[in-house]
Amino acid sequence: MAGHHHHIDPDSGDARVFWAVLVNLGLTVAQLIGGVLSGSLALIADAIHNLSDALSLIIAFFARKIARRPADGKMTFGYGRAEVVAALVNYTTLIVVGLYLVYEAVLRFIEPSGVDGWLVVIIAAIALAVDTVTALLTYSLSKQSVNIRAAFLHNMADAFGSVAVIVAGTLIILFDWRLIDPLVTLMIAGYILWQSFGEVGGVIRILMLGSPPDLRTQQVLAEMQNIDGVADVHHLHLWQMQEHEKAVGSHVAIVAGRWGDADAIKATVKQVLKDKFGISHATLELECANHTCIDPQIIGHDDGVRLSGDHDKVQTG
Repeated sequence: MAGHHHHIDPDSGDARVFWAVLVNLGLTVAQLIGGVLSGSLALIADAIHNLSDALSLIIAFFARKIARRPADGKMTFGYGRAEVVAALVNYTTLIVVGLYLVYEAVLRFIEPSGVDGWLVVIIAAIALAVDTVTALLTYSLSKQSVNIRAAFLHNMADAFGSVAVIVAGTLIILFDWRLIDPLVTLMIAGYILWQSFGEVGGVIRILMLGSPPDLRTQQVLAEMQNIDGVADVHHLHLWQMQEHEKAVGSHVAIVAGRWGDADAIKATVKQVLKDKFGISHATLELECANHTCIDPQIIGHDDGVRLSGDHDKVQTG
């Protein structure tokens, strides 16, 4: 069934993202200084991750602006996928950051160094407060945009990291346990990698023109084939034009003798697709059942399609 999305005013959403960027950039500077002064790799790791948060929010901010541009001669489908591309950039960045932190943590295990636990706890506590503010700014937006969701998950990972750093700093103060610092760094890196690999697949699926994950292709095909006046459906394509816009393209063979009803049958097919599956963009090529493609692919489209002879065909949007 079609999903229902509660959209937030674009300008209001942009303002939230803008303020989230500012507080994260300020926090990054504070964490880097604190990490260098305290000697804490975990705090520096948290700072690097927080910088990626800020960068992801900046990318998200501009992607939202670009995505609202109307279609034109160069981008006939519009610019909505700018947000999906931004999400891919953000997740890829997170994966790189995660792998780098693993490398640094392993080196710190081999050669532990002293850490100022009190400074670590103070800076991490400030970071946690800022992470909370950023999460509140972007949470509602993350429900409607894969782009903002990527930035929001950046932030949640950073909040988790801040809590872990506070615990590490406390253990250093109480027990001078220096290995807790690289251990926490590995935990932060592991969470970043787990989160990123879990989300990036859906983004790649959209960019690779995969079918919407909430649709069963065979079910869509069956519903179209069962419509009165439809003899056959082939060359079916299902994809997402952007995160919340599903599309379908296919050949629809009209029952012999019903060509006069072709427009009405086409309208019925489109209505069923919209009502049952939330597909609002449908491009249907109508063919007479007596003169249709020979041995067509049901899903997808092969090159060099052969036709059985002269036939009536109408291509409609």
